Parts: sequence; C-alpha cells; structure tokens
Amino acid sequence: MAINIGEFLTRRARLSPKHEGLVCNDLRLTFAQMNARANRLAAAMRRLGVGPGDRVALLALNEPEYFDLLFGLGKIGAILVPINYRLAAPEIVYILSDCGAQVLVFSKEYGEIVNSFRSQVPAVKPIAIADNPPEWAASYPKLLEAESDAEPELVGGGDDVLSILYTSGTTGRSKGAMLTHNNYYCTSVSLHVSLGYTGEIFLIPLPLFHIGALGGVPMFIHLGQKVVLLRSFDPKRMLELVRDEKISGFGTVPAMLMFLKLVPGFEKYDFSSVKIILVYAAPVPVALIKEYAAAGIEIRQLYGLTECTGPASVIDSEHAISKAGSCGLPIFHSDIKLVDYSGKEVGPEQLGEVLLKSENVMKGYWNRPEETERAIIDGWLCTGDLAKKDADGFLYILDRKKDMIISGGENIYPAEIEDMLLHNPKVADAAVIGFPDLKWGEAVKSIVVVKPGQTLSEEELIGWCKDKIGKYKIPKKVIFAASIPRTPTGKILKRELREQYNK
Repeated sequence: MAINIGEFLTRRARLSPKHEGLVCNDLRLTFAQMNARANRLAAAMRRLGVGPGDRVALLALNEPEYFDLLFGLGKIGAILVPINYRLAAPEIVYILSDCGAQVLVFSKEYGEIVNSFRSQVPAVKPIAIADNPPEWAASYPKLLEAESDAEPELVGGGDDVLSILYTSGTTGRSKGAMLTHNNYYCTSVSLHVSLGYTGEIFLIPLPLFHIGALGGVPMFIHLGQKVVLLRSFDPKRMLELVRDEKISGFGTVPAMLMFLKLVPGFEKYDFSSVKIILVYAAPVPVALIKEYAAAGIEIRQLYGLTECTGPASVIDSEHAISKAGSCGLPIFHSDIKLVDYSGKEVGPEQLGEVLLKSENVMKGYWNRPEETERAIIDGWLCTGDLAKKDADGFLYILDRKKDMIISGGENIYPAEIEDMLLHNPKVADAAVIGFPDLKWGEAVKSIVVVKPGQTLSEEELIGWCKDKIGKYKIPKKVIFAASIPRTPTGKILKRELREQYNK
C-alpha cells in the first residue's frame, strides 16, 4: 500500500481525536478538528477543479492553513507549493508561472503584493485567508464552511509529488525541488529514530516555507506531538510561548538563539520544559552550545538541504560539545560519502564534496530534467558542499554550496543577485560576496563596475533593488571598482574579492 502523508492526519485523528494537536495564537485544535479542516479543504479544492498533480501555492506566515493544505492536498493527490513571503513580486510571479499553479492561497498581510501582480498570472485563482477578502479574491474560511468534513477518497501517494519547494538558483533562477510522499515519510522515520524522544510539545518558530520547518510536520502528526506555531519570529513572544506552553523542543538557526539571549530578562524565563533544540543552516558557536548545555538543554546541530526533504545528518547529544562544529553522523536511513573532483571517495580529514543517498532525496527539479541529471548521479545527490570527516566519521561542513551566503538562516545565491544587478542600465559588471554581520551571521556585499560616462551611488543602487528581490537579498554594502577579477573562462574569482574587500 502506497504511503499517503495526507492519511497520517486521518489515522492520528482516529487514534487521538480529543488530543490537542495544533496551537496558533488563540486557536487550539484537536487532531479530530485538524482532520476535519483538512477534509473540508480537500473538498473545496476539488470543487475548484484541483485534482491529482495540480499545484496550489501558499503565501503566508506560519498559519494553521499550512496543515490544512499539506494534509488536505495530500489526500487528493494535489501538490502544495509554499512561497517565501520575503520574496519580491517578480520572484513570486516567476514561481507561480514556473509551477503552473491553479490556486494561490494568501494571508491578509500579502493582499497588497498579490494585488500588484495578479494581472500577470490570470490563470491563478486567489483565495484570501480572511472572512472579508478583497473583492477580487475568494474567502478561505467561507470556502471551507460550505464543505463537508467527510473523508475524501484517497488518491495517490508513494512516489507522487506532495510539495514543490523552490530553492535559490546558482544560475540566477530558483528551482523547484519535487518532494514526494515517500520522501516525507523517510524523513519522519529517520528523524524520530535518530533523535529519539523529543517530548510532547514542539514549537515551530522557523517559517514553514523552509524545509527546516515543513520537513518535520508529518513527523509531529506521525508521533502525535502537539505543535505550537509562532506566526513570525518574535524573540520575546517565543520565550513566552516556551514558558506558557511548556515547550519540550524547537528547531531554530544560530541567529535566533542569539536574539533570544538578548531579550531583557532572558534568564528569568522558564526554560525548564525544553529538552532539545535542533539547529539548522549554520554552525552553532561553541560558547552558545555550552551556555545552553549549562541550563540542561541539548543543542543538536543538523545538516541538510531542501533537496533531501530536510535532514541529512545530526550530531548526538554525547558529542555535541566534544565535537562542536560537526553536524554529526548520517541520519538513520541515509548514507553520506565525500568524493574528490574525480569522483573517488576521500579518507579521514580529507576535503571532498558531500554526496548523499537516501529515500528522502527529491524526485528531481520541476521541469528541469537536465539539472536533475546533474544533481542526482547513480542515486547519489551531489550537494556541492565541501566537507571532511574525522577518524570517527563525524561530518564537518567546511565550505557551502559554491559561494552561497547564509543570512539569518536564509540561503542566498550570489548568481541570482548578480543577474539582477546586471539589469541596471548603469552597471557594466557585478559580483556578490558575503561578509560577516553580527546580527545575521552574514550579509550581502556587491562589487560593481559602473559603465563609462555613468554615475551611480550606493544609495541609488540599493534603492533600485528594492522592488526586484527579497529584502534579505538586497546588498547591505556596495563597493565600486574598476574591474571584477575573473578566470580566463570568465568565472568570477570570489576568493580574491573576499580577500580584498573583507579584510
């Protein structure tokens, strides 16, 4: 029988109908109520003509509707496409057009931006998460109210695609990673058996459009854990939720942990219920690991990618401090090897590219068979990340995907920003690098060559970027140079730029 992630909620509601499963602000839902909402969503989508393989996009903060859509669409064989709410309008239009979405569900915060581009995607039906939506959009609550909560006929599962998550592109365009029901099932099982018991109540402060948050959602239903949603990151509110909801664990990025400690009176908040913190995206400073360990809280570093439905490796609690900087060993149902440029496996302490084999590796990139063939070779996902293993097999990531920048947990690919900068009529050439930033870990710096006879200021260029890419991708600093160093084949020498401009 094919695994269908949508059916996870059906089964959990049958086993634990009265147990509380989801909390978001004042809304508290039992598993039975969650399942009823998902069933109504499934019926509403079918009435709109959404069927197996059709795409439904979601532009929202961390809302209960994420659960409706992931499980409701899963039951009818349709596909959820979460959209990064920090993207600019042109980037959202690209994703909607690329995936061929039939429906866009959006929360009230994004009505204005959706209105600004909706004429560019006329085939997409807009649905607002609001009782009184704009006149051009349908009301999500009213659509669901009109439907029955009866179980729909289950369609699909297994190797069928459940979600498409767009990752920043190394060639200037993002790519949609197709993640299947089996992928999510493998992640659920592997996370559980690799982490062990993580408590009964899990907080999600990371945005659900990220695989770091969404990848664990089926596991919470699988295990019957209560989920508490933080709609958007607010460190003070997060500490209050940890205290008031008796949170046992949460996932985060290093920057969030640092922001929590900056909240006035941090030491007075009750953290006694917290047993585990999972950290993604960047290495956790050793000092921070020790501070939390002193409070009896495990910080477990993970390494993963969208393309493998989240986790690839995790460090165990025993070695979290003694091997600080490592992201541990492969999760239970995964294999990792490091290879040199000829494809030969390297030994301990030798640098190599991370290759991953697991049932949670994506089906491929949406409508990009050539890029899929380059990414998955003989069943191994070629991550582009450089790492080493120590004598005990513990993984240490040494360099991220080519020249990727990680700012506040967001992956930023310089090529995408460089492509955008070169569209400025005053720019002759451009390169983008990351630079250390105390608040976000890294920030974006651009090195720009201005066309002869033109004048351009840092303020002018940054202002020009504002409606073209997400705010977090916009350069924080601009350096004007006479030329960009390149190889004979035209490749930008990023190392030279970092050495010259990040001293």
